[in-house]
Amino acid sequence: MPGVELIDVAKSFGSTEVIPKLNLSIDEGEFAVIVGPSGCGKSTTLRMICGLEPVTSGSIFIKDRNVTKAAPKARDIAMVFQSYALYPHMDVAGNMSFALRLAGRPKEEIKRRVDHAAQLLELTDYLHRKPRDLSGGQRQRVAMGRSIVRDAYCFLFDEPLSNLDAKLRSSMRTELALLHKQLERTMVYVTHDQIEAMTMADRIVIMDQGEIQQVGTPREVYTSPRNRFVAGFIGSPSMNFLDAQLQDERGELVVRGDGFRLPIPDRLQQQVQNTTVTECTVGLRPEHFFARNDGSGNLAALKLNVDVAEYIGSSQFLAAHLGEQAVTATVDVGPDAEPMQSGEYYFDTNRLYLFDRRTGMAL
Repeated sequence: MPGVELIDVAKSFGSTEVIPKLNLSIDEGEFAVIVGPSGCGKSTTLRMICGLEPVTSGSIFIKDRNVTKAAPKARDIAMVFQSYALYPHMDVAGNMSFALRLAGRPKEEIKRRVDHAAQLLELTDYLHRKPRDLSGGQRQRVAMGRSIVRDAYCFLFDEPLSNLDAKLRSSMRTELALLHKQLERTMVYVTHDQIEAMTMADRIVIMDQGEIQQVGTPREVYTSPRNRFVAGFIGSPSMNFLDAQLQDERGELVVRGDGFRLPIPDRLQQQVQNTTVTECTVGLRPEHFFARNDGSGNLAALKLNVDVAEYIGSSQFLAAHLGEQAVTATVDVGPDAEPMQSGEYYFDTNRLYLFDRRTGMAL
């Protein structure tokens, strides 16, 4: 059953159209992450779901109830913002219980809900501290706890981890994923960080310029990107894109470009045979390069002119050129290897992607 559903939702600010028409269905109990670059419309979409931004046209349903014109408090949602927005003069318990006290809930119920949220978020020992006495991660947990005590049907998160340092973001991602399992509630999370999307989401919604580019599980959007935008946005470091041509060499389908010639993998043979496209873009993920041919898989030799080799522990990040086109590669070579030099490297052609150069759509 859909937990949150948007039907033909459009949004304009005056004459400026931000979201032309958006259709999205998020299952009940699902953790959906909306991801995309700045200005793609993801936060506007979230604000329309929660009622902070009116829709220009279309309908929004939460738990089979049309809430398009309903006030935020009538939508049975709780929202966590990028800013902690905690009351500095109240302690943790006061901040978490504020909405319940405002609603006139019984004291026994308030205490029970606050204690339960504090236990989930490991804040029990901090209930009597003021926000100034907490770390950034603890303040963000208090902001989440303030939403949890409301016992809402749907939880909305607007880039809640962007103010935290890298280590805290990593631990908070884990805590949010565990929280979702414990609460079993519908959650919609907005971020520009594709690592957050990949690690937390049941399904990822990838947006660009107000339109949904692809919806799928993290594995689906990584292994089967619908177009060049998705392929370049999902994955870190980003996929390499090289101009090339599709050619039939005596019955063998190959893709040829400046400095390389690669066979078409079996999974793409049928699509290539049926297409009229000749000018294409080849997609090569950096993590699918190898320093040596160990005989496994379909490895093709490529001559890389290495400009910079960066040591990152058990692997090296290479900024290089393949012919005249810039590429990056992440090569596992062990912690004691010398900086990698220009020479022959290998790419797993089973992991090769092809895109129509004109439309950007995957072949």
